[in-house]
Amino acid sequence: MQVAGIVAEYNPFHLGHGWHIAETRRLLGGDAGIVCAMSGNFVQRGQAAVIDKWRRAECALLGGADLVLELPTVWAAASAEAFAQGAVALLAASGVVDVLSFGCENGDAASLSAAADCLLTGAHRELLREELGRGVSFPAARQAAAERLIGPQAGCLSTPNNNLAVEYLKALKRLHSPIAPLAVARVGAGHDAAAPAGGFASASAIRAMLKDSRWEDAGRYLPSSTTSLLLQEAEQGHCPAGLEQCERAVLARLRAMDEDDFAALPDSGAAEGLPRRLTEAAKTSCSIEEFCDATKTKRYTHARIRRLVLWAFLGLTAADRPFAPPYLRVLAFNRRGQALLREMREKAALPVLVKSAHARRLPESARQLFNLEARCTDLYALCSPLPRPCGLEWTTGPVLAI
Repeated sequence: MQVAGIVAEYNPFHLGHGWHIAETRRLLGGDAGIVCAMSGNFVQRGQAAVIDKWRRAECALLGGADLVLELPTVWAAASAEAFAQGAVALLAASGVVDVLSFGCENGDAASLSAAADCLLTGAHRELLREELGRGVSFPAARQAAAERLIGPQAGCLSTPNNNLAVEYLKALKRLHSPIAPLAVARVGAGHDAAAPAGGFASASAIRAMLKDSRWEDAGRYLPSSTTSLLLQEAEQGHCPAGLEQCERAVLARLRAMDEDDFAALPDSGAAEGLPRRLTEAAKTSCSIEEFCDATKTKRYTHARIRRLVLWAFLGLTAADRPFAPPYLRVLAFNRRGQALLREMREKAALPVLVKSAHARRLPESARQLFNLEARCTDLYALCSPLPRPCGLEWTTGPVLAI
C-alpha cells in the first residue's frame, strides 16, 4: 500500500479538498493511505481558522483522510517557504509517507521542478536582491529573477498553488527526501476566487458565505458532513471564528509594542525599516484592517502584514520557530490511520503524540513548543463568537473513527 501525504488547511474542508483526496487515491490505487499535515487553529493568511483544528480534522476524516497530523502555528502561520518546509519535514519524519500529493494550477511537474531547482541556487538569490532593489513585491521579484535564469518555465511562479507546489519541491530537495512528488491539476474555482466555478468554490469564498450566515449557499460547495459539523459548531457559538472577535485585544497588543518588539517577529522587514512603519501605524489605527492598510506596500503584502499582526497577538517571535518540527501531534485517525500509527512507532523519526499528556515526556525544547501551541489554543478560544476557557489543548483528544 502506498501512502500519500497532503499538506492542507481545510479551512473549511470543501468539495475541492474531497476531490483532491479521491484523485490522489485514483492515481495511486484505491487502497492508498492518506496522511494530512494540517494547520492548527491559525492559518497562513494570518487569521483564525473558522472552526478549531479537531473539528477540521474530523471533516478531513469524513472526507477521505486516514490520519491527520498537526502543523504547529509557528509554521502554519508563516511565509509559503516556511509553511512548506515545516509541513514537508513533518510528513517526512512520519516515516510512512511515500508520495507528496499537492494541487497546482497546471499540473506540469517538469516546470515546477525546474523552478524549484532555480530558486535554490546562489545565482537566483543574487538576482532576487537586485529585483527587490527595484521596489517590487517579493513574489514579483522572485519570478522576475527566475525568468532571467530559466525563461518561460518560471511562469509557473505567477499563480498561488503553483508557488506552494514549488516550495514543497524545494523542501523535498533540501531534505534529500525519497518522497516522490505527485502534482494534481486543480479543478473548479481558483485560489481565493470570489465566484464558484465548475461546481467548486474557493475556501475564501465559502468563508465569506459563512460569515454572512449564508448557510444554504455555502452548503452547495461543502460535503454534507462538513455542513452538519459547521452547523453544530455554530449552534454552540464556536463558528465562524475569526481574529476580528479579538480586535481590541489585538490593537492593545500592537499599541504596546515598540520597534524592537516588531523587529523580533519573523519576516519583520527590520533591514528595510518596516518595524518603524508598524510602530507608527499602531498609534493611529482603530481596526486591524486599518493597521494593515496603513502598512502594506508593493513590497510588504497584505498577507505578510496580517501574519505579523497574528504573531504579535500570540506573543510569538522568530526565535520561537525551530528549524524543524520536534514532534508529531495526532489530531484524528480512522482504522487505516491506526495501522499507520502502529507503523510509525517503528519508523517515525520524531516522538508521536496521541495524547496531550505525552507532551510532558518530550525533551525541553520540544516541550516549550508544545506549551506555546497550548497558549495559541487558549487565545484561539477567544476568537469564536462565544469565548471558551483555557486548557483545550490539554483536555481535547484526537478524533477517532474506528
